[in-house]
Amino acid sequence: MIECEGERLDSHERLRRLLSAIIDEPERRTELSDQIMTEFTRRCAVMVLDMSGFSRTTQVHGVVSFLLMIHQMRLLAVPSIEVCGGTLVKAEADNLYCIFPETAAAVKAAREIMRRLETVNPLLPAGRRLYASIGIGFGDILLLDDQDLFGDEVNLASKLGEDVAQSGMITLTDSARAALSDEAPSAPERASISGLAITYHVVG
Repeated sequence: MIECEGERLDSHERLRRLLSAIIDEPERRTELSDQIMTEFTRRCAVMVLDMSGFSRTTQVHGVVSFLLMIHQMRLLAVPSIEVCGGTLVKAEADNLYCIFPETAAAVKAAREIMRRLETVNPLLPAGRRLYASIGIGFGDILLLDDQDLFGDEVNLASKLGEDVAQSGMITLTDSARAALSDEAPSAPERASISGLAITYHVVG
């Protein structure tokens, strides 16, 4: 048994024990892998927001300005995420990782965030304006207590947000685009990152 009687483990600890069990009992790998997928899998949309221009900001204005801009972005983005039914799962450096019940909700939140940035930026000093690029995926992900998330669509959304999308751009994986029924069809675009070929779609 992974969970002892009377012992309540958080998702991270339960996952750690299941993975350790696979190492200790390799003959149970299929059974334990299925248990992990059953216990932690959630089908949803994932949105990864990446902020732009931080290396330059840190060099010119220092780390406090860097941290201040990250804080401002979170204050601006989280209300848009929540009002669209999303949850901010984690924030790492200048990235926000969020989940939504469906792709349409993630796209709506992304558009609202971009709109708010356009409204706020004219009021900020030129060197401290906030810019973002966003990648959105959809599919089965492993979600740990709404605090961490893993999966192919998470990785793809992250690569789109960080490496493919330009500032102000909202990009979708193939799976996210397929789950979005109320958008006009968009021509797929392709990119290669670290040897990985990615097909993606841009929404306005």
